Amino acid sequence: MANTKQHILDAVGPRLRDLRHRRGMTLAELAEHTGVNESTLSRLENGTRKPTLELLLPLAEVYAVPLDDLVGAPRTGDPRIHLRPVTRHGMTHIPLSHPGGVQAHKLLIPPRPDTEPEPKTHEGFEWLYVIAGRLRLVLGDQDLVLKPGEAAEFDTQVPHWLGADGDRTVELLILFGKQGERAHLKVRTA
Repeated sequence: MANTKQHILDAVGPRLRDLRHRRGMTLAELAEHTGVNESTLSRLENGTRKPTLELLLPLAEVYAVPLDDLVGAPRTGDPRIHLRPVTRHGMTHIPLSHPGGVQAHKLLIPPRPDTEPEPKTHEGFEWLYVIAGRLRLVLGDQDLVLKPGEAAEFDTQVPHWLGADGDRTVELLILFGKQGERAHLKVRTA
């Protein structure tokens, strides 16, 4: 039993490092998002610091994964996805798939009438479908409004921005391609 526990603990560091690399984050960026200092994160990843709930909870939130995924808990026979909403930048992301491969999310974007679009880019490909409300999609030089039942797909290296159009929350389904898990990078204009 003690060997099994140690094996589980030993696997946490590499799993954390892999998640950070797949998201294209540095230790400094991760420290900023979690409030855990860079040195502690480094020691967690290289296995010289034992993982604790206090350290793993903010990481699970930033990576938008269940805590079980961070520690490599075995999957039970239940195939259901346990929906754990994560709110970032005023938008609520609800994972609809397990991490890895194509990622499915439900996204809720509340109206923010005073928000100016700030298009961003990342590697990958995105497909979205509007369930309710109206979506404003700024994609390159295009400024589009999608209504319920409409879908769009695009290369995420094209600068893009999503927002609610009007005074109602927009509800979407989104599929991210393999590289779509990376964090958005701010587009700089000359």
